[in-house]
Amino acid sequence: MEADLTGFNIDAPRWDQRTFLGRVKHFLNITDPRTVFVSEQELDWAKMMVEKSRMGVVPPGTQVEQLLYAKKLYDSAFHPDTGEKMNVIGRMSFQLPGGMIITGFMLQFYRTMPAVIFWQWVNQSFNALVNYTNRNAASPISVRQMTLSYFTATTTAVATAVGMNMLTKKAPPLVGRWVPFAAVAAANCVNIPMMRQQELIQGICVKDRNENEIGRSRRAAAIGITQVVISRITMSAPGMILLPVIMERLEKLHFMQKVKVLHAPLQVMLCGYFLIFMVPVACGLFPQKCELPVSYLEPELQDTIKAKYGELEPYVYFNKGL
Repeated sequence: MEADLTGFNIDAPRWDQRTFLGRVKHFLNITDPRTVFVSEQELDWAKMMVEKSRMGVVPPGTQVEQLLYAKKLYDSAFHPDTGEKMNVIGRMSFQLPGGMIITGFMLQFYRTMPAVIFWQWVNQSFNALVNYTNRNAASPISVRQMTLSYFTATTTAVATAVGMNMLTKKAPPLVGRWVPFAAVAAANCVNIPMMRQQELIQGICVKDRNENEIGRSRRAAAIGITQVVISRITMSAPGMILLPVIMERLEKLHFMQKVKVLHAPLQVMLCGYFLIFMVPVACGLFPQKCELPVSYLEPELQDTIKAKYGELEPYVYFNKGL
């Protein structure tokens, strides 16, 4: 018996995006790391199914579960603004495998200067790709701007890590283990705004409730980018703050001192456990589709909206990116 798909809206969220728990469930679904291993053919099938569902012409015999699975793959692999397939490493579903390896090694190899510089460089290279992939695509960025933001963020991370390593040489060992987190947090405050600087300069595209473009707002861009920075720091904080405490105690145990070769793999694995929960939690801190009162926008944009809608459009909406 065929499922009745009359009135089925594939773009309607399965969970209430106005609540934190609803957003966490949504991102737990689309950041599923298993989607990284889905074939290109299956991703193309998912896009085709989503597009056909939007047009109301799904193939006969299609089940709701198939459409929901297609939407999961589509949201995990295709950009919400352009509909283009995102590179695998830059997808949020790759945050678990990519983040656990890089974070684990940053936390393990923090004692020597070459190791600090190398792993901070690797991390910022990874972050730059993620930031570019998940930007608001309505604001293009040039190769020159991407290069500048990459080098600025990498320099900030390395300088923070090296400087704090030198300052904490005489501090308790645990303090030194927290240096990578300080470097990551500082770099995020630079990398994300730099990678998305065009949004701060030209403004981000804001729309009405019916998805009609109204104009561009720099204030909306600043809010969206700030929220992304907070989310990214939150994503890494528990693992990079609590894991050093755990490892500091474990490494004092007699049997752990005999298997030092396993310390790095253990940290990588434990980072994975933290990221399983923190990726959806951090992504769900703020709605991806932000709602902003018209009164907060630039005066000239407020005038444009009031002239077109009067007082009937109290809010505008925009994609803040991830």
